[in-house]
Amino acid sequence: MPDDIQGAADTVIEVTIASHYRFVEMVGAVADQLTQLAGFEAENADWVGLAVRESIVNAIKHGNQLDISKPVQVRFQLTDEKLIVVVRDRGQGFDADHLADPRDPENLLNPNGRGIFYMRTFMDTVEFLPHQQGGLEVRMVKYRPTSQARSNGSSASHSRSRD
Repeated sequence: MPDDIQGAADTVIEVTIASHYRFVEMVGAVADQLTQLAGFEAENADWVGLAVRESIVNAIKHGNQLDISKPVQVRFQLTDEKLIVVVRDRGQGFDADHLADPRDPENLLNPNGRGIFYMRTFMDTVEFLPHQQGGLEVRMVKYRPTSQARSNGSSASHSRSRD
């Protein structure tokens, strides 16, 4: 892990994009840079990047219904212990506890329904929270490599909140 940022004040990057797929990779590149700065191994950094990209695609497609006038807000916060990513859309929200499991035999050939599964698999915590001003926030946390011991030795835990 780069020592030059350890102990520094939190790094916060906020990006607001229109609901268009052309912006997904740009925001994903921010995630890629932050995971590199945070000292994640290449494979973990790739999985974090995939989770971030999936959350943005979901916000654009399912949350904002491809309405380019509705923004998607993304907030990255890098601390000494973790990377926090919050993605907010302006949609109606949903109940994440009632999604079909993409691993069930009847869903194996269905191309939809994998994004949230990936987010929950690759991030340490994932929460779906209604925003007080409308829309839904997806809050994802990935602990930095040296902070795993400080997180009570737990590996991945997934907390989900209902709309």
